[in-house]
Amino acid sequence: QLYRDARECLTLLSQRLGSQKFFFGDSPASLDAFVFSRLAPLLKAKLPNGKLQQHLKSLQNLCNYCTSILSLYFPWDGGEMHPPAPPSGLRAEEDPHKRRNQLLSVLVGLVAMVGYAFLSGIISIQRGGAGPAGHQPIALEEEEEEE
Repeated sequence: QLYRDARECLTLLSQRLGSQKFFFGDSPASLDAFVFSRLAPLLKAKLPNGKLQQHLKSLQNLCNYCTSILSLYFPWDGGEMHPPAPPSGLRAEEDPHKRRNQLLSVLVGLVAMVGYAFLSGIISIQRGGAGPAGHQPIALEEEEEEE
């Protein structure tokens, strides 16, 4: 029943699109974004059961619709759904600065969190008095807890 309903939905979308470039004429609308977000994965992904994918591939205008949007808005790869390759043929795993960038991002995050903690008062630095060694003044919170 579910596959039958999905096939019917695809057929109705195909009939509504007809020979137009987009559902409401020559420029895309929010409906086009929504429909594309459902059709493109169905068209491009490898699925364990390909019944619905085969039906979509039989609806040539919907296939052309997806290919047109892919090439128009994702031109770096001619309609294939992959991001552009890193420059000079390096893959992400082979990037010589990957480890440095990871370390820097962790350090920046750590500094930001510690800075926030100081500015919001979660952490504060108190200087010890000139009292005897080993004796530190009791913070206000510690006095309240003792009572």
